[in-house]
Amino acid sequence: MAQLAFLGLGVMGYPMAGHLKAAGHDVVVYNRTAAKAEAWAEEHGGRAAPTPRAAAEGAEFVMACVGNDDDLRAICLGESGAFAGLAAGSCFVDHTTVSAKVTAELYGRAKEIGVGFVDAPVSGGQAGAENGVLSVMCGGDLAEYARAEPIMAAYARICRRIGDSGAGQMTKMCNQIAIAGLVQGLSEALSFAMAAGLDGQDVVEVISQGAAGSWQMSNRSDTMLAGQFEHGFAVDWMRKDLGICLETADQIGASLPVTALVDQFYKDVQKMGGGRWDTSSLITRLSQKL
Repeated sequence: MAQLAFLGLGVMGYPMAGHLKAAGHDVVVYNRTAAKAEAWAEEHGGRAAPTPRAAAEGAEFVMACVGNDDDLRAICLGESGAFAGLAAGSCFVDHTTVSAKVTAELYGRAKEIGVGFVDAPVSGGQAGAENGVLSVMCGGDLAEYARAEPIMAAYARICRRIGDSGAGQMTKMCNQIAIAGLVQGLSEALSFAMAAGLDGQDVVEVISQGAAGSWQMSNRSDTMLAGQFEHGFAVDWMRKDLGICLETADQIGASLPVTALVDQFYKDVQKMGGGRWDTSSLITRLSQKL
């Protein structure tokens, strides 16, 4: 078993760190709100550290799952950052969804101090984290990924190296692009069904067994019909991710017309006060019956 640190105990990180401890690893945690780290330590029997650096000292692997580019830089760099506490030969695994730019920056900084760096964003939402069945898409040096993969197995349904550093983040962008279109399509279908006077659940039961079926339909259609949007990834975070997708698309010459449109639809949801609603709340723009 390994000596680990986990930085960031949000709705994803808290259970992910718990799976690592349950797998028998020695886990030290850090969270910006110290009370949450103390609560995790009390619940799981690990230890809480006052800074990322303190958490990283002596760790073979440091896993991180924070909010955005700036949050990731804050826990990695500076006098109290994790990189200051990591020993040469250790490995930093970043589960945050961030830009390829910050990934390249931190990969380079890690190389300078002899530390491995794997970008490993995840998909599966809060339920996937709690149940230990996340999809983990990775980029980085093959040898570092091979070292880290058995550790990530504690909370992964599938874990795969897609390519060199940054490939994990690029793959997560593909994931978010696909989700955006699916949720909008499902929202329109359900709204159309209600406007036509159909029973939405009956419609879903039938069409979900054919080509229209999807994870979103199976897991979110009932709550969308019920107007319940407290079940997962927040609109605010989705807009952050789609912003990364659109910026990157401009840089590489890719066209994302549907993604750009759905991003603006999510902006409408934010204006409705739904920034913390889950992403299935797109339907609120369309249906007056919710």
